[in-house]
Order: sequence, then structure tokens, then C-alpha cells
Amino acid sequence: MSELIQSLEGWVDYRDRVLASGQPIGLVATMGALHEGHLELIRRARTETDCVVVSVFLNPTQFNDPKDLERYPKTLGVDLSLATEAGANVIFAPSRDSLYPDNFSYKVAETVLSSNLEGEHRPGHFEGVLTVVMKLLNLVRPTRAYFGEKDYQQLKLIEGMARAFFLGVEIVPVATVREADGLALSSRNVHLTAEGRKMAPEFHRSLKQTTTIEEVRRDLEDKGFTVEYVEEVGQRRLGAVVLENVRLIDNVPI
Repeated sequence: MSELIQSLEGWVDYRDRVLASGQPIGLVATMGALHEGHLELIRRARTETDCVVVSVFLNPTQFNDPKDLERYPKTLGVDLSLATEAGANVIFAPSRDSLYPDNFSYKVAETVLSSNLEGEHRPGHFEGVLTVVMKLLNLVRPTRAYFGEKDYQQLKLIEGMARAFFLGVEIVPVATVREADGLALSSRNVHLTAEGRKMAPEFHRSLKQTTTIEEVRRDLEDKGFTVEYVEEVGQRRLGAVVLENVRLIDNVPI
């Protein structure tokens, strides 16, 4: 079983012993409710680093909707078992007070990429994400940190932050893990009804169409999705929709 560490003091002691031994650390930062997408990140880290650390912290500062935070699954016991099977050495699960002793008065903000797409529809979201990732990178001191491409805008912001602040960590992107029908794995998928779950893969199918983004938007709306955005940035088409009050995001290469 992976070791579970919940105090900052316990974590710093563990980390310093690992670093003193010369073992490179791989970090997989999660909010818990682990699924196959998270496990793929852990397996990748296992092949490239000696010590795999999985952080489990339901970060309140990245939720602009309090109801969304309340609904987020909390499954630490199951997470510990799954992470162990995937190859994690340790689970770091700090408390809110220990990670935010300043009560979030200090924040990391990005002013260009974060202003559209997810940033436009979720005010303050990326300040919360970047702040907690900065804290985790400083605490864990990994050689590599692994993030999924499903949250593509988030991935690019974290890559940019690591460069801008000379953090000395390699941010490793890992391809989106999908169900057999194409639906991107997400902890929020559990909130879909059986009917909604059948409909949800149409989001990915529509994004993949070789049509304009306006046509993709109309196609999704005709199928019953509420479309927040469908945009093309660089070589990616990104989208966010709501189905049965469940918010889904996805992206595909152009």
C-alpha cells in the first residue's frame, strides 16, 4: 500500500529523505476521485521516475460555483488503493489550512491565455489552479510533473508558469484517456444519468467533425447540449458544454 502523508511536516521529512537519496520524484497532482485517466498519469510517472507522488487535494480556490465543489466526489480510501495499484509510492493529502495559511491572499495570475475559454466562463478558476500547482511544485520538488491533455488550456498555463518562474521542473503532457465510445474520462461523468451517459460521447464526435466551429456548435445544440464555447486555438479545437447540469470539456487536434 502507498504511504499516506497528510501533514506538511511529515511530507517535508519524507521528501528530504528521497531527495537526499538522489531519487527523481514524479508528481501527479489530483483532486481525488481517481479514474483511469489519473491512473495513466501515475503509470507514466512510474516508468520515468523512482518516486511517484500523487497529491490528493480538493482545491476550493478553483471552483467558481460552490455547488460544484460540494458535488465533487470525495473517495480518499478508494483513491489510495487505486494509486497503489498503479504504482504510486506515496499519497500526499494535505488539509486546506496547511496549503492556504494565508487564506488565499497570495495568488498566481496569468493575464493573457487565461482570459478566454475556461477563464471567461469560470472567473477566478485559473488563479486557483496555478496557485495550488505552484504550491505543490514547491512542496514536492519533482523532476517531472504529469498533466492530462483533456484540460488542455490548464496544461498550457502550467507549462508557461514553469518557464516564467524558472521552476526547474519538466511538465509532461499525457494524452486524454477515453471510454470506448470516445467520452473523455472525468470525475464529473458519474453525475450523468444513463440517458445522459449515452448522449455524452456525441460531444467528442461533433468536435472531431471536419466542419466549421459554427457548424459544430449548431450540431451540439441540435443534439441537446448547452454550448458554452467551441473555439480553435493553434492546432487544437476546444469545447465546453453542459448536459444534465454536468459540465463537460474536451479538445481534439486539428
